[in-house]
This record gives sequence, C-alpha cells and structure tokens, in this order.
Amino acid sequence: MVDEKGGFRVVACEPCGFRHVLPLPSERELSELYDQDYYSNEKPLYIERVREDLDWWRVVYRERFEALERALGSGRRRILDVGSGPGTFLATGAARGWETLGIEPSAQAAAHARDELGLEIVEAFLDERSARELGTFGAVHLCNVLEHVPDPAGLVALARSVLDPGGVLLAIVPNDYNPLQRALREAAGFEPWWIAPPHHLNYFDTESLPALLERAGLDVLERETTFPMELFLLMGDDYVGDDALGRACHTKRKRLERTLDAAGLSGLKRRLYRALAELGIGREIQVLARAR
Repeated sequence: MVDEKGGFRVVACEPCGFRHVLPLPSERELSELYDQDYYSNEKPLYIERVREDLDWWRVVYRERFEALERALGSGRRRILDVGSGPGTFLATGAARGWETLGIEPSAQAAAHARDELGLEIVEAFLDERSARELGTFGAVHLCNVLEHVPDPAGLVALARSVLDPGGVLLAIVPNDYNPLQRALREAAGFEPWWIAPPHHLNYFDTESLPALLERAGLDVLERETTFPMELFLLMGDDYVGDDALGRACHTKRKRLERTLDAAGLSGLKRRLYRALAELGIGREIQVLARAR
C-alpha cells in the first residue's frame, strides 16, 4: 500500500503497471457519479471557468490538433473525443475542418456541447456496445479520463479498436507521485492532495502512461508534460484548498504560455515540456501514440 484516504487504499499494482485505489467503485456507482452529479457537485464552476480561460484553451487545443495533424499527415480528419465534457476541444477541431464526435456520460456537459456549440455528442460511456456503433476514426482524444475509470487498460483497448489503421491516440492524465510532489511531501509537510477517490481511481506518471499505451498495441510518438504547477507550492504559494490563490497561479501560467505563443515560440515551449517529461516533472503527462 502506498497511501490511504477516505476508506480507499492506493496500491502500486505490479501487474497493472500503475498505482490505483482499492476498492474500485461498481459500474452503478460510477454511473450515478458521472451521469448527473459530476459537473453539478464536483466541478460546479467548470464550464464557467472554461469560458473565462477560453483564449488560453484555444492555444492549448490548437497545439494538440497540430500534433495530431503532424502525425496523420494528409489522411482522414475524423476524431472521437472520449469524455468530451462541454465540447470546447471538439469545437476547435470543427473550426479546423475536422469531422468530430464526442462521447460524454454527463448530461449537463453533453447538453452544453450540443446546445451551445452545435456538436454531435453521444451521451454514454465508451464501452463495447457503444464502440461498435461509433464507427472508426483517424484520431482519438482521451483527456483526463483514464484516471477516472476502473479499467483504464480496457478503455485504451476500446479506443484502439475504433482507430483506423495507422490512426493516433492522444492521452492526457495527471502526472502524480512526481518528484516535485515528493519534495513537497517529504520536505515541506504537505499531505498528498492529489489523491482524490472516488473520482480519481488511477495514478499515472511519465513512465506508466506510455507503458500502458504500448501494451495496448500503440507505438509512442511524442511524450511531454504540462506546466509544473507544483513550482508555485515550492515557492510558497500554497493554493491547495485556496481557490482564489489557485486561480491567481493559473493566471500566471496562462500568461507565460500565451506570451510564448504570441512571440512565435510555441516550439520552444514544446521542447521545454518534452525535456521536463524526461525528468518526470509536470502537472500532466501527454502522450501521442500510433496504432500498430
């Protein structure tokens, strides 16, 4: 056992190759958690905050689509966004000429994507039944999904099954138990704030996520992290549990990245985040992989 919180144990599972909680919630419990409650109770300000951050998100999403387009070349431009949320990622793709489809279990988020953004959304979890009905895609986007599901290996296999030959998958998850988190815990007295069951069931890092994709029949093309927000904590800005301070720190991160983009230095930022990934540092890990 690695940690314990709220009646859940975090274990380093050798067969799985990543850390996860025990006991795992049932399918019924997860359905109740995400169908109606997630955006209402767990993330009541999420859609509002997405609107506030939209200029920054457009840069982030543009860069993701540029990575997908580099990998696919001149091939098919059809993408499935698994856990599509309020739809802003897919809206960026649609504006770039992609054919888009989202699958999202939250009624509130799916309604926003359909009614506000005019997107096609399947209101469901990705499972064997829904996968058979969706068709195939040149790309699949899995952002902040794998940490929530009881069987991430099974979900990656399903995502792999809907890819065209040579199609690509972009997976993004929190980078947990990373070196900066360990420093804060061991030398600054922080409790492991990143442990969040029953919402976060799995805890990946810069090694375990690429390994998960490789085991599912995907070859890793690119690996990078996102800005290491733990730097603020190390410098004394304790935003854990402080929403206002957290937003202030996030605003600084946005300013940094938007300034680099405006200066035409997005490539420099990408090289920086790839170098940080080699050190295991960054708040999220982002891996682009191609189906064998």
